[in-house]
Amino acid sequence: MKKNTKTQKKKLKNFNPKLKEECGVFGISNIKEASTLTALGLHALQHRGQEGCGIVTFDGLKYHLEKRFGLVGDNFNKEKVLKKLPGNFAIGHNRYSTTGENTLRNIQPFFADTNAGGIGISHNGNLTNSISLRKKLVEDGAIFYTTSDTETIVQLIARSKRAKTIDKIVDAIFQIQGGYALVMLTQTSLIGVRDPYGIRPLVIGKLKNSYVLASETCALDIIGAKFVREVENGEIVLIENDQLKSIKPFPPKKIRPCVFEYIYFARPDSVLNCKTAYEHRKNLGAELAKENKTEADIVVPVPDSGNAAALGFAQFLNKKFELGLVRNHYVGRTFIEPSQQIRSLGVKLKLNANKSAIKDKKIILVDDSLVRGTTSHKIVKMLYDAGAKEVHVKIACPEIRYPDFYGVDTPTKKELLAANKNNDEICEYIGAKSLSFLSIDGMYKAVGFENRNQNYPQLTDHYFTGDYPVKPIDELGDSKITQLSLLSTASNN
Repeated sequence: MKKNTKTQKKKLKNFNPKLKEECGVFGISNIKEASTLTALGLHALQHRGQEGCGIVTFDGLKYHLEKRFGLVGDNFNKEKVLKKLPGNFAIGHNRYSTTGENTLRNIQPFFADTNAGGIGISHNGNLTNSISLRKKLVEDGAIFYTTSDTETIVQLIARSKRAKTIDKIVDAIFQIQGGYALVMLTQTSLIGVRDPYGIRPLVIGKLKNSYVLASETCALDIIGAKFVREVENGEIVLIENDQLKSIKPFPPKKIRPCVFEYIYFARPDSVLNCKTAYEHRKNLGAELAKENKTEADIVVPVPDSGNAAALGFAQFLNKKFELGLVRNHYVGRTFIEPSQQIRSLGVKLKLNANKSAIKDKKIILVDDSLVRGTTSHKIVKMLYDAGAKEVHVKIACPEIRYPDFYGVDTPTKKELLAANKNNDEICEYIGAKSLSFLSIDGMYKAVGFENRNQNYPQLTDHYFTGDYPVKPIDELGDSKITQLSLLSTASNN
């Protein structure tokens, strides 16, 4: 017993996943070369996760699963891997996770055999009651092989006493809480599920007679599929025999999609609320300009995340827009990279000052958000070192004061700069001449919603307000990781 305890402690010492994923999911039904189209869809969703990728197919007789570390384009190519994935039905997943265990078994899709047949699952999001569920499942004899919330969903489906797979899925989703979008594959169907508040995104497309499910519309565009609609909040879509059936098992709730899809996550050409993310971000910049009280010579974006907002800012004030920072596009986004050490090196790897554009200029530097402030500090210093006269930082969203529990990589509250410092202290920390954030009302107006105080908040905006639509049941943060790891370890001993 002591030996097992020591083994657990040793594993925990070297293990620190945060289980907060902002991933990409994709699925397609009844079409030739389903795995190739899925790989293309995942390629379009690469920005949502760069750590690993996987595809499950069904060929009418059996399932085929391939999972790899790294980027889609480096792994899923016609000659090597896609030949191992025959079948006319497929689902795929791009994985993103924070610091922690980086093993193949944590890469999705997950697959399981049930008494109603096999099922593959791709999941974007995070459950807020996963510890409670997992603890009960382990007590009932379940064996866990990963620390992913997705495996909890698989276990719940497999253990349901209902006869039909769709009924097993309904059983499972009634037990889970949080923000999630699921794409599932059975022997006869493609299934999509979106959480009751619609926190995590999921859209429906159509390619000839085949239906497509994806995290964003850009994944439809790459394969030539037509956008049909979003999966509604709390809706299950069941696709069988080229027909789509809508199931709504939950009591109706008002939708509250994640505001960060508008601000940062979605690719600029993806459609959200009838407009592209690019248009929304230009509007965020324009609203920021309306609140601006700073005189400067030029407007400079932090590429690429601040490009659209900076352009909207400059156009509204008729200011000169300059690419004062040049990005090396062969380096992944620092927000996506798993380790804090790589984050700290990321600015030097990614950006360089364009001296001819910024020397002796008063600069308004626009970015989409400010989280820890470490990157902003280095960028401001880089601009001053390159000869900028003044650097005024403008952030195209409100102050991020609260962590996320629905699948987004925000740090704990003690690591969030705006949760621990006032505006003047943040400004001093990043080394800017001045600093301002977009107001809550300005943000809502920019993305096409009414003032949040009218009737109800139409977005999941807890990052700024602390208003969580789904209250966490489990103890969250590092202690949650420890508990999940212990439960996983215990169930495998």
